[in-house]
Amino acid sequence: MTTPAQATDEVAALCSELIRFDTSNFGPEGSKGERAATEYVAAKLDEVGINSTILESEPGRSSLVAHWEPEGCDTSLPPLLIHGHTDVVPAVASDWQVDPFSGEVRDGYVWGRGAVDMKDFDAILLATLRQRARDGRAPRRPLRLVFTADEEAGGGKGSAWLADNHPDLLADCTEAIGEVGGFSLTVNDRRLYLVQTAEKGIAWLNLIASGRAGHGSMRNDDNAVTSLAEAVARVGNHRWPTRIRPAQQAFLDAVEDALGVTINADTVEETLARLGSIARMVGATMANTANPSMLQAGYKVNVIPGEATAGIDGRFIPGFEDEFYATITDLIGDKVRYEVVTSEIAVETDFDGDLVAAMTACLQAEDPGAVPVPFMMSGGTDAKAWSRLGIRCFGFAPLRLPPELDFVALFHGVDERVPIESLQFGCRVLDRFLDQA
Repeated sequence: MTTPAQATDEVAALCSELIRFDTSNFGPEGSKGERAATEYVAAKLDEVGINSTILESEPGRSSLVAHWEPEGCDTSLPPLLIHGHTDVVPAVASDWQVDPFSGEVRDGYVWGRGAVDMKDFDAILLATLRQRARDGRAPRRPLRLVFTADEEAGGGKGSAWLADNHPDLLADCTEAIGEVGGFSLTVNDRRLYLVQTAEKGIAWLNLIASGRAGHGSMRNDDNAVTSLAEAVARVGNHRWPTRIRPAQQAFLDAVEDALGVTINADTVEETLARLGSIARMVGATMANTANPSMLQAGYKVNVIPGEATAGIDGRFIPGFEDEFYATITDLIGDKVRYEVVTSEIAVETDFDGDLVAAMTACLQAEDPGAVPVPFMMSGGTDAKAWSRLGIRCFGFAPLRLPPELDFVALFHGVDERVPIESLQFGCRVLDRFLDQA
């Protein structure tokens, strides 16, 4: 196989250029820049003969879908979906060492909002496909390429909208790869490459307490604020039981091997703490969680309101959604009710099959010390929308990272940056992968 030299030369520039599109997603307040970034991606694909279609859920909220089936690929195989998103979370420039939308290259890194989440993989994908198209090297099977809007706000105007309104564009896909997986974690000089096979479900709730409104100077035994506060404290202080799924167990087994220790339910948190900031991501997948995050009540200090509300960020382990809601019902009591604001499925697949074998072979070809292991993610990705279409989803955006880099802390973090050598590694692995997947 020829080395994709031009792709590795181009990838940092593509990543930098993508970062310069300020595609900040402000949630309900809307986003900006997604259309311009999507048109940039379309132009880069068009330059090498890959045609695409831009679809909008509403003006400016643009997603791109491309079908690449060049001569030489096996059209008898179902297409592989490869997906990324162009939007990013906002950044406060005064907190950063560099302009977060400059795409500055410094000290061997590309800096800027989206360098890790996820314009790095967008650039890896573009660079690799452009080089293969220029060389006339077809992938093993057809590809469906999707670059979405709105992932950072749950995908309602991006992946979920596409899944609901244009499922025919992906109807023949059975497997997919996307963000938050394939990156290395060095544990005791052993490089584990974390491939996401599962992610927790989402249950964003409003807790609502109703009571008797009245004057603040009077006694009130039906105070909505008091009822809500007690319920919020119970939810926030609840110790959820450990629930271990296959992806979590396989990850813990790999950590046991690397550290030479035995991990049991009582020592999970203590052991994971030795892994650095990734302990927060992995530790949060060991049980359901429910974190109070918002409170609202009243309009004047001497008026007892008739209603008080709280926001709860709930996440549930695959297979334990019913347990989550039953526990919330018990915790909030009779004086408080909940309403579901946002509900998203949990995603889970097995770490096996030909696609996983291809991931493993390609990682180990570029890094003989690679140990691929599955893991569960505490957050959510566009995989939730694709999974509703029956597509088996993996997080596989390969990066070999310096052991000292606190990579997980850079997701949505200040001074977000990605090593150029890691981008180049990703191109080499993805190029091999497209021959084998």
